[in-house]
Amino acid sequence: MKKSLYLLTLLVFNLMVSAQSEDFGRHLCKIPLQEATKNQLINAIKSNANSSNYDVKYYRLNIEVDPAVLFIKGDITTYFVGSQNNAGSMEFDLLSSLIVDSVIYQNNSISFQHLSNDVLRIIFPTNLQLNTLDSVQVFYQGTPIGGGFGSFVSQPHQGTPAMWTLSEPYGAKDWWPCKQTLTDKADSIDVIITNPIAYVAASNGILVSRDTIANKTISHWRHRYPITAYLVAFAVTNYQIYADYYVKGSDSIEILNYVYPETFNTAQSSTPITVNIMHVFDSLFGEYPFKDEKYGHAQFGWGGGMEHQTMSFMVNYSFELIAHELGHQWFGDKVTCGTWEDIWLNEGFATYMTGLSYENLFPQFWLNWKSSVSNAATSLASGSVFVDDTTSVNRIFSSRLSYNKGAYLLHMLRWQIGDSAFFAATQNYLTDPNLAYGYARVNQLKAHLEASSGQNLTEFFNDWYYGEGYPNYQVYYNQNGTATDVIIQQTQSNPSVSFFEMPLPIRFEGVSNDTTVIFNHTFSGETFTASIPFAITSASLDPERWILTRVKFITSTDEQAIVEKGIRLFPIPATDYLSIELSNPEIKASSIRILNAVGATVITSGFTNEIGVSSLPQGIYFVQIETNFGRYQKRIIIN
Repeated sequence: MKKSLYLLTLLVFNLMVSAQSEDFGRHLCKIPLQEATKNQLINAIKSNANSSNYDVKYYRLNIEVDPAVLFIKGDITTYFVGSQNNAGSMEFDLLSSLIVDSVIYQNNSISFQHLSNDVLRIIFPTNLQLNTLDSVQVFYQGTPIGGGFGSFVSQPHQGTPAMWTLSEPYGAKDWWPCKQTLTDKADSIDVIITNPIAYVAASNGILVSRDTIANKTISHWRHRYPITAYLVAFAVTNYQIYADYYVKGSDSIEILNYVYPETFNTAQSSTPITVNIMHVFDSLFGEYPFKDEKYGHAQFGWGGGMEHQTMSFMVNYSFELIAHELGHQWFGDKVTCGTWEDIWLNEGFATYMTGLSYENLFPQFWLNWKSSVSNAATSLASGSVFVDDTTSVNRIFSSRLSYNKGAYLLHMLRWQIGDSAFFAATQNYLTDPNLAYGYARVNQLKAHLEASSGQNLTEFFNDWYYGEGYPNYQVYYNQNGTATDVIIQQTQSNPSVSFFEMPLPIRFEGVSNDTTVIFNHTFSGETFTASIPFAITSASLDPERWILTRVKFITSTDEQAIVEKGIRLFPIPATDYLSIELSNPEIKASSIRILNAVGATVITSGFTNEIGVSSLPQGIYFVQIETNFGRYQKRIIIN
């Protein structure tokens, strides 16, 4: 049975891939680019700093909507515990253009102020009691601004009205009064949605009831796990509903799918792969975090996906989108980044989990995935995974840095400390009682990685998390009997890092043998001696792509000496053209490439004795010439 399911999903996946673009890199970048686009549309980058005097315990959202009309009406009941003495008021985040009809406290209407900075200040008749469970109910209505791809959307699909929410990072306040911070999660929620009878509503948790009263449908969803405000969501349209099931021993988890009728057949053939992906994540990172309830997908019209807790909203059911949003249930939902500086803890992990899905389910695409992510991460010479400007949503959700470089940082950590320590550390991080179903900062993950590996990773994080750029390598080797001397040189794409200390793998191949040697590279120009018991015919640097780099040049010193003596480049510095002279008749050249300082190819052609460079900006470049003795590379300057 398991084998049949695997073969079926493999067939479906291969058909899906063949129908899509063959541009692997562009396909891989869709998710971060779409999520970044989503967040560009949110202008107010703020949360209420004056909401620290209470701890949220529970929300009950009782709302009424019509997906054909951009409008919401309802009441939100919040249970909380006061955490400061002498607190006579509390504040929620709520869009100032929404209308607050009343605030009820202990069955009485009380005073409030709805301020122009999207703050709802509730004024109590007496000071709140410290460490005592209490509640307040807010009645409100209005038209949430931010249509299109904003936080609250009414948009039809094939002529049928549809409505959905999408609140990350600062959009929850656009449609309901809440505490919108990365410091406090509600312990549980109920979401009760009333809508016209033609539609059904999807939300977090499990469906408790769905009733019809006076031509309206009331859906009651209940979620009994801690949840941050931006992950609370609902969607309403004429969904068709079906389920897949993840079975493990005697337990099963429902994977509930709410899909548009026009995509029902496509969805049914695509979503079963979720079961296989969940098995991978379960085996690597521990059981699905919300297994007592469900996982699910709800289709919506925005051009990407969003990891709403227990029910991701999806534009379609591609393999990568399913894997990315499912991965967030562990990293981002169970443990949420405690500041937008550390969005890597959400997006870097979810992106890497897509790669792990390839590695474990479809390994034929694993190397392509690594190549594409690496190329995207190194497309510019600067930038850190650490978010140095949280006032910019473009910077927070940078596809190059938070997603792609963040994913590769995890891949390199796995290489640095080994599989056993890496996966033990991530499981310990997810089950840490101080972090599980709460918030985390990067140093808390780092502490678990160090504890499981016994390594001090401060240098690694300084270079790869806080530092900018990446290394480039030039390697020369010379074999004398079984002894092989190796010289490894490194340059850095950005001056913020003086040197990237990394264990560097090199594979040496002979006629019928090969071996991989790992060199602990600690400074540029470092020389090593390795024992290779066969004649080396070729060598490759980091063939499995463990290390984030752009330029990887490796050649034997004999081959390099031949071409060095037989190839001359002039003039240097070059201005309008570069001439190439072959003075050794034994050397046959086939092609020329010119790379810029960050390793991107700017000129490529078949071999010629003269190549124009007048169109290139001033700076440092590398010329690579493919010859019958190997690749020749030389650094030049263009003025």
